[in-house]
Amino acid sequence: MNKKLIAASVLVASLAVAVPMVFAQTTTTTPAITTSTTLTTKIACVGAAVNTRETAVDAGLTAYTTALNSAYSARATALQAAYTNTTLSAVHAAVKAAWATFNASYKSAHMTWVGVKSSSWTTFAAAVKACKAPAGTSDTVNYTSPL
Repeated sequence: MNKKLIAASVLVASLAVAVPMVFAQTTTTTPAITTSTTLTTKIACVGAAVNTRETAVDAGLTAYTTALNSAYSARATALQAAYTNTTLSAVHAAVKAAWATFNASYKSAHMTWVGVKSSSWTTFAAAVKACKAPAGTSDTVNYTSPL
């Protein structure tokens, strides 16, 4: 009789341990769907941040190249006008002024471009951090500055 009582107790104890494990496994599979959905949302968030960054960089680069084109055209016009002077001192002064204006325009355009590039990457980094996406989701691993 004692053996039957002990065997029955062991069986009940085994079921008491096994049944919660089965339910625990069922509960664990449900968050996997939520995690997948959350991961998709996080990836989309990073994608939106990349799009915003690239749009800002594109606009900045367009402004930069426009400013450079303008600086080169102004320099060409100023140099052309410089060589219409009749004295060497006037030519020298006009050429010097043309190059000084060009250099100032070039530096200004470059500094604006660097600022736009820097701010768009800083904004991007903050946006990606807010997305809380897993490491490696962003394309920053591939980034090397061409300028």
